[in-house]
Amino acid sequence: MKKIINQPENVVDDMLNGLTYAHEDLVRRLPDTGVIVRQKEEKGKVALVSGGGSGHEPAHAGFVGKGMLAAAVCGPVFTSPTPDQVLAAIQEVDAGAGVFLIIKNYSGDIMNFEMAKDMAEMDDIAVDFVVVDDDIAVEDSLYTAGKRGVAGTVLVHKILGAAADMGANLEEIKALADKIVPNIKTLGVALSGATVPEVGHPGFTLEEQEIEFGVGIHGEPGYRKAAIAPSKELAAEIVEKLKGQFGWKKGDRFALLVNGLGSTPLMEQYIFINDVKQLLEADGLEVDFKKVGDYMTAIDMAGLSLTMMKLEEENWLDKLNYATETIAWV
Repeated sequence: MKKIINQPENVVDDMLNGLTYAHEDLVRRLPDTGVIVRQKEEKGKVALVSGGGSGHEPAHAGFVGKGMLAAAVCGPVFTSPTPDQVLAAIQEVDAGAGVFLIIKNYSGDIMNFEMAKDMAEMDDIAVDFVVVDDDIAVEDSLYTAGKRGVAGTVLVHKILGAAADMGANLEEIKALADKIVPNIKTLGVALSGATVPEVGHPGFTLEEQEIEFGVGIHGEPGYRKAAIAPSKELAAEIVEKLKGQFGWKKGDRFALLVNGLGSTPLMEQYIFINDVKQLLEADGLEVDFKKVGDYMTAIDMAGLSLTMMKLEEENWLDKLNYATETIAWV
């Protein structure tokens, strides 16, 4: 294992200290917690809180700031934060209008965030939530019952964050969340496994010329292994799977997110989105929003994912384009 770290057991603590030092104009850390909070308070507005295990950087701390999250709760690598950590975040950012939780569909995250919600409500803080389950690769996998939450979660942060900044109340944000989540779907492909620092070796291995479609962001199994193929062929399989889920027709409008999983160069991500473009144009789709880069990684996994969001309402696009002040959404 070659990593630029100190003690493996201290990677999250060291990382969060470095993150807040580098971006002290935008975020701060609650002492003795894994909670990252935005510097600018938004009194009278709903506060969004998300989080989960570390190792997915820039998710979720990179999306803390005006127009997105009020706080991110960073657990140990690939492990859910505890309920008391989530509760600390809720208590810190509540600005009188309630707190909305964005939870990826993993059993530990759901259990711990819901426990924190119950405890916060006992303190008379209004809390609601949505569970994001955008990964279409498999229905049940390690850590989950149902579909996993992956890179599409970032689009949920963006749209709901814009709504909150514009003054939507807790009930309105919940209604919007329940509309957008079913319209967001993701599928990825891995070229290598991820190495958790405290483990010291990849969670799974692939042969030199082997890839796996549908691997999860913690290294959970996908749906098919195959020989490495040109980007055009990878794009064709992923787009075809997404088409089967959406059942799109000519003229449908979409947002795209090509997300690197940690070790895939931007060069390759841009090649891939160019191949996706040709497939979508052949089907007559309108692509009104595009984003490329590392937004929800799996430490050092090589590979990428494609998220597509069907833009059912014009104001969803407006919220995707809404101005933010965060580390990672630029």
